[in-house]
Amino acid sequence: MLLPSIFRDDLFDDDFMDFPPMRGFNKENTLMKTDAKETENGYELAMDLPGFKKEDVKMQLKEGVLNIEATTSTSNDEKDEDGKYIRRERFQGTCQRSFFVGKDVKQEDIKAKFDNGVLIIDIPKVEKKPEIEENKYIQIEG
Repeated sequence: MLLPSIFRDDLFDDDFMDFPPMRGFNKENTLMKTDAKETENGYELAMDLPGFKKEDVKMQLKEGVLNIEATTSTSNDEKDEDGKYIRRERFQGTCQRSFFVGKDVKQEDIKAKFDNGVLIIDIPKVEKKPEIEENKYIQIEG
């Protein structure tokens, strides 16, 4: 049985990590670490999204690929008694992961919940119905 690509050893198994801005980038410490396990009826993904809220996360299924995107924006403004800035920091960022779940999986069959910074996604196993081969005949002329 072929397993979906969510079970590959390394989702960054391409030249992406050699791109110059990514040198020194430690992929082990990135956001969206995901645990995938097979259940009786499908697969369960548990994705770490610390600091994100449910409203920050969007999921979309397109052509068998489940795309998950999380966007956040924070501002830490601190002022002294005179209204002068002591510290002013802002952060805005987006992270994204994609998983091939199969072209037979339908969007309404995928269930997700967000609890305490962890996104849990249930993806059903879909048995592909065997296609019945249609007998095709070649027409003989003459």
